[in-house]
Amino acid sequence: RRVQPGHDDIRVAGRRVRTAARRLYILMYKPRGYITTRSDPQRRPTVIDLLTKGGVRDYVYPVGRLDYESEGLILLTSDGDLAASLTHPSHGVPREYEARVRGVPDRHALERIARGIVLDGRRTAPAEIALKKVIEAEDGAQAVLSIVLREGRNRQVRNMCDAIGHPVVRLRRVRIGTITDEHIR
Repeated sequence: RRVQPGHDDIRVAGRRVRTAARRLYILMYKPRGYITTRSDPQRRPTVIDLLTKGGVRDYVYPVGRLDYESEGLILLTSDGDLAASLTHPSHGVPREYEARVRGVPDRHALERIARGIVLDGRRTAPAEIALKKVIEAEDGAQAVLSIVLREGRNRQVRNMCDAIGHPVVRLRRVRIGTITDEHIR
């Protein structure tokens, strides 16, 4: 008999036969002004809306989050095992962000982030931080920082930069583990 795995109920000796589900992996550059979720009760645009406009109809969900005002790499997948291994804190998968901040942090401020900062009563895990360049903007100097985190608290990079007195002007994720996109470097 001809059957369609994933559509037909296939049984041998009364036991259901499971077929390997097709797994889908999509690396996307999320622009500002979209939220990283499948749907939003406030009806804001989502990363799924971007995929649908691009013709993707398969069921995928975002791995991790980028806030509404942030941009950068986001992985969408139907592979729950991969999603768990990339997001669970016990795996310590590094995520690299490029943060453009107001002013230029001194060595002491950068060391505070590197050691970890207390946010909401809990110290953040140590981070890797480097001053990449200084830009002269209309309203004064701005620094571009590379920040590598191995944990993912809500708005963590923004809150860490606020804590050292250098609020984020622009934030983008440029790497997830070993996954990068040569077009954004």
